[in-house]
Amino acid sequence: MSANPARPVAIKIDQGTKARLKRLADARQRTSHWLMREAITQYVDREEKREAFRQDTLKAWEAYRATGLHVTTDEADAWLTQLEEGKDIDPPACHS
Repeated sequence: MSANPARPVAIKIDQGTKARLKRLADARQRTSHWLMREAITQYVDREEKREAFRQDTLKAWEAYRATGLHVTTDEADAWLTQLEEGKDIDPPACHS
């Protein structure tokens, strides 16, 4: 038995969406239920990553505001260019 058993959840969708879902499920040889679970899982995964990125951005902004440490666009571009050329170099040092 799974440690986290699945529990049923009801959602309301309009008839048009329900028909579209049924057609797609038939075409994919899957159930409508499978497609809905897959869609929800993919959405939650994507939005969790988006939120983690947003939180990292806020932390970076606060760190910059507190210290003033940064690299310039030119420094970052030069570093990225070298990486693209296959050179494995460290990123430029931050400065104020």
